[in-house]
Amino acid sequence: MSTIDQSVVDQDYVRIFDTTLRDGEQSPGCSMSMPQKLTVARALCELGVDVIEAGFAAASPDDFAAVNAIAREVRGSRVAALARCTRNDIERAAAALEPAEQGRIHVFIATSDIHLAHKLRMSRAEALESAVAGIELARQYCSDIEFSAEDASRSDPAYLAEVFSAAIEAGATTLNVPDTVGYAVPGEYGALFAYLRQHVRGIERAILSCHCHDDLGMAVANSLAAVQNGARQVECTINGIGERAGNAALEEIVMALRTRANHYGVGTRINTQRLYPSSRTLISVTGSVVARNKAIVGENAFAHESGIHQHGMLRNRETYEIMSPEDVGVSRSQLVLGKHSGRAALADRLRELGFELQEAALNQAFAQFKALADKKKEVFDADLEAIALGSTGTESGPWRLLALQMQGAIGRDAVPSASVRLSHESGRVVQEAAVGDGPVHAIFAAIERATGAQLKLRQYHVRSLSTGEDAQGEARVEVEVDGRDYRGRAVSTDILEASALALVEVINRIERRQMLTDASPNIEQEQAIA
Repeated sequence: MSTIDQSVVDQDYVRIFDTTLRDGEQSPGCSMSMPQKLTVARALCELGVDVIEAGFAAASPDDFAAVNAIAREVRGSRVAALARCTRNDIERAAAALEPAEQGRIHVFIATSDIHLAHKLRMSRAEALESAVAGIELARQYCSDIEFSAEDASRSDPAYLAEVFSAAIEAGATTLNVPDTVGYAVPGEYGALFAYLRQHVRGIERAILSCHCHDDLGMAVANSLAAVQNGARQVECTINGIGERAGNAALEEIVMALRTRANHYGVGTRINTQRLYPSSRTLISVTGSVVARNKAIVGENAFAHESGIHQHGMLRNRETYEIMSPEDVGVSRSQLVLGKHSGRAALADRLRELGFELQEAALNQAFAQFKALADKKKEVFDADLEAIALGSTGTESGPWRLLALQMQGAIGRDAVPSASVRLSHESGRVVQEAAVGDGPVHAIFAAIERATGAQLKLRQYHVRSLSTGEDAQGEARVEVEVDGRDYRGRAVSTDILEASALALVEVINRIERRQMLTDASPNIEQEQAIA
């Protein structure tokens, strides 16, 4: 029998279960190293998420180590580890979560007929039996058990209710109803939750959860429909990253519940002023951008260009803004700092932008600020964000760019050449040169020769981070290797240097993943309820 605290069930608020580090990381090009996962975990903790799904511990030694490290460090948020309903998965999850202040084992099995027939090759009875056995085993290690019925939105409702009833009896305290392939629409998804509340035995002893994908662009709408019909946990990711078209976006769900509190009647415990800084942290770590018109955290979310809109805004902000940008951590001002600005002014401005740096980090940021201020006349908020997030392309190895030199005349017949010197964590220092159709092509060719990487360039973007002819440039690179996408991002006042740093970051991601694959050949095993 489940022993979940009844007072917890009675608290009428929506728990935010963030799966950026598990489901989100499965988004092509968004793999993260251990230090990067810890950076995101800290941001999620500061954001106030109720549950951080740290990873799939049985997937690889690196995933196990990441879950274990996050469990050891995180305080305040519950840490969850994903597991299939198998002994090895569950035992690995339990071991990884051992140091957690509050741990949760999250077990899953598919329940739709299409998954049972073609993926698991199980009968309905066998899947139910496996679910119960997995939950009972997990209960031996942890009192907080979440059970997910993969592809629930395409499952027979009566069978789903039967499985969930057995799950509660076996000890599950949270029941997740995933829209695994983004097939549901709000009306039917909400109705499924209403049905389950009426037909699942012991439902009053468990929390209903939703987990929606955005294949039809309805992940947030479906999640909100679930909340209206009794879901009190929403599984989502920062910026909506995730498999295929992504997951429901955390920031959109949180602000919808807050802005339309009169409609939904429930809220969250999220510190909304950390939404924008958390979004920028994830962008810095993964190199994956959001659209300028992305709700809540996009660059245009609080921008007004239309004359009519601007006129209304000058009279009253509420004419065209339904929420305050400050509420999500977006600064309205553009305070300009320069080379004569002091450490205290920098710390104060970073604090206003949502970055509370510790002493050592502040000292490093101040040194980078001074170096940047010597190159630029004015340092803007976007420049400070890049410094605070460490998004300058200087992330530790394996490869590090030591020097870059360009040669070449301007003109149609000019042949630019680039020379690069890189160091590897093994101690090697490599210098190579190459020519190209243009300066960036030459730089990339030289770096590929130096590192031995064989890349297929998919996308290359540059943009100005702030204003003025001395503005910092941001370079973004996306490449394909062995059918997998990798992204890199870097910032510099020299756009050619930024381009080189971005490509080196990509190569570092590729090499780190290859090291993990060599260490654990099963890294590609199934790991998603998605």
